[in-house]
Amino acid sequence: MTVTHPQRTIAGEAEISGHGLFTGAQTTLTFKPAPVGHGIVFVRTDLSRPVRIPALVQHVTKRSRRTAIKSGADAVETIEHCMAAVAGLGIDNLEILINGGEVPGMDGSCLPFVQLLQKTGIVEQPAEKLFLTVTEPIEVRDGGAVLIAAPPIAEEFHISYDLDYGAEPINQQLFSAQLNGNFEKDIAPARTFVTREEAEMLQSRGLGVHLRAGDVLVIDKTGPIGTDYRFPDECVRHKVLDLIGDLCLLGCPIKGRIVACKSGHSLNHALVRKLTSMLQAQRRAKLAVGEAVMDVKRILRLMPHRYPMLLVDRVIEMDGDRKALGVKNVTMNEPFFTGHYPGMPMMPGVLIVEAMAQLSGLLLSRKLEHSGKIPLLLSLDKVKLRKPVVPGDQLILESENIRVKARTGHVRCRAYVGDQVAAEAEIKFMLVDNELGE
Repeated sequence: MTVTHPQRTIAGEAEISGHGLFTGAQTTLTFKPAPVGHGIVFVRTDLSRPVRIPALVQHVTKRSRRTAIKSGADAVETIEHCMAAVAGLGIDNLEILINGGEVPGMDGSCLPFVQLLQKTGIVEQPAEKLFLTVTEPIEVRDGGAVLIAAPPIAEEFHISYDLDYGAEPINQQLFSAQLNGNFEKDIAPARTFVTREEAEMLQSRGLGVHLRAGDVLVIDKTGPIGTDYRFPDECVRHKVLDLIGDLCLLGCPIKGRIVACKSGHSLNHALVRKLTSMLQAQRRAKLAVGEAVMDVKRILRLMPHRYPMLLVDRVIEMDGDRKALGVKNVTMNEPFFTGHYPGMPMMPGVLIVEAMAQLSGLLLSRKLEHSGKIPLLLSLDKVKLRKPVVPGDQLILESENIRVKARTGHVRCRAYVGDQVAAEAEIKFMLVDNELGE
C-alpha cells in the first residue's frame, strides 16, 4: 500500500534539560518514539506513579499567558514551544517524559527542541497521516482579539498574524507563512516577549524570578533589554510560533488558512475546540459510509429488540468496551411518523434517547459477554434534545463508558446529525441475570 502522507516519529530517544519559564524549576524532557496512531503524549515521571496526559485540547487547563494540560490534579505547564517544534517538523507520534511540572523554557523559543529532534532523526511510519480540512469558516472573538479558520487554497496550511498592541514599545507587526521547510529558519528562533512593565508585574507575583536580562525578550521604549532582536518583527513571529503550538492540540495537522489578530492562548484554545468538533464530525461521516464492525444480523443476535423498536442499524466503531459509534437511518417509512406529526414529521425525542440506550447496551455487552448479565435501563440524567430529527436524516449515535460495576453500568451518549448534536444524555443501566434464553 502506498502511503501518500505518512505519519512520522523520531528515530531514537533524546533528552533536553532546562529551567521552567515561569516556575524556574529544573526539569528534563525525554523524547521517545511512539507507534502509529499514538499521538503526542506527555508522561509525568516524578510522581508516585506515571501520569499520562495526551496533548489534546480536551486536557487543557486554564492558565495565564501559557498552555498547560492536566489529568486529575497533575499538570504539565508551558507546553506550547515544545508542541510548536513537534508541529513544525511534522511529527505525529511521540512520547515525552518529563520529571517535573513545567517544560524547560530554554531560550524562550522552540529552536532548541527543533534542533534536538532533527539531530535525533525523523522517520516515516507505514500509516496515512490524518488531516483536518477546514470546510467552512470558523471565528472566535474576545474583545478586539479575533481568530479565524477558513478553507484552504490548494490544500495548504497558511497562517497570518496581525500583532497590534496600539502603543509603544511594540509597534504593529504583520507576518504570514506556510508551515513548511522554512519553519526552522523563519519561526522557530523567535523568542517569547514581555514589556518591561509586564516583566516587573510577573516577578512581583513570584513568576519568572530566575530570569535575567537577555534570557527572554524584555522590551522597553529603547528596544530589547540585554539582547538584540533575531528578527525586526520577532514579536509577531513568536505569536505565530505559539499559535502553531496551540493548534497542535487538535491532534492532527490542518489544511486551511488561519487569520489572527491579537489572539493569545485562551482564544487559540477556543478555536481548537471548535476545530475538534469539525474533525469529529468529519470522522463520523467517514466512518458512516465505511464497513460496519457490527451489522444488523449480529445486532439481532445480541439484542432482544425487534421491529419497530430496533433503532440501531449498524455499529461503525467499537473501541473495546470504552466507546461505540452506531448509525440509525431515519426514513419516512418509520411507523411513528404517521402520528408524530402529520404534515410535520419529527422523530420523537424519547426514541432518540432509546436509540442511544440501545447502542449503549451493545457497548456494555462487550464487558458483560461472559458474565451472564444483560443491561436494563435504570435512569436518565442530563437529557437534552437540541435539534429536530426528520425523515432523511442519518443519526450518528455515540456511547462512552463512564463506569461499569457489578450491578450497574453508566454511559455518556450523544446523537448527531452532521456536525450538530441532536440529543445527549447520561444513562444508567441495571445489570440483571439473562433469563431471555438463546
